[in-house]
Amino acid sequence: MKNGLYLPGDTDLYCITAEEYSNGRSNIEVVSDIIESGVKIIQYREKDKSLREKYEECKIIRQMTKKAGVTFIVNDHVDLAMIVAADGVHIGQDDLPLGEVRKLVGDKIIGISTHSPDQAQKAAYDGADYIGVGPIFPTKTKKNVCDAVGLEYLDYVVENMSIPFVAIGGIKEHNVEDVILRGAGCVAMVTEIVGAKDIPGLIHSIRLKMGTAQW
Repeated sequence: MKNGLYLPGDTDLYCITAEEYSNGRSNIEVVSDIIESGVKIIQYREKDKSLREKYEECKIIRQMTKKAGVTFIVNDHVDLAMIVAADGVHIGQDDLPLGEVRKLVGDKIIGISTHSPDQAQKAAYDGADYIGVGPIFPTKTKKNVCDAVGLEYLDYVVENMSIPFVAIGGIKEHNVEDVILRGAGCVAMVTEIVGAKDIPGLIHSIRLKMGTAQW
């Protein structure tokens, strides 16, 4: 944990918003169900909304997560994360350099997506609080995403990295056991969860497969 906040490795699921896959439900409705299910890390990720829309949603989600003791991460937008007092920000390889982001956010959580051993090592050296490891399987959730890195990169991280990490990319209920068996303790899911008719029910089912049903 960092500053009393959950990081990957402290909990099992890392949930990410994606309203276009939420079957007509708002991000607020989906986040409410995710929080009800006991998930301890939620990332706000919306690529196509206006910055004002993102701000209005993040204000509400920040209140919800704070009340529930849930770590709230904002994707990409360092300014938005700071304005709404999010717990941290998640950046990609093409975003601002991690060291520069640290100057802006101070002691807030910084996560960074990585796709190779070199990127993982650099993230740790640069002071990331956690890394995203993937995409493990092919995914179409993000546009212009790199090819799947497969389970081999996950093996590398498990064996060589001490930094907290979350496995991400194409992970579903039917293949989550494959990821857990390779040593991942925390997995990120997007469409599988936000698109579920019964989000709490699906999360419970996923946790049974992960062996973390006590969460």
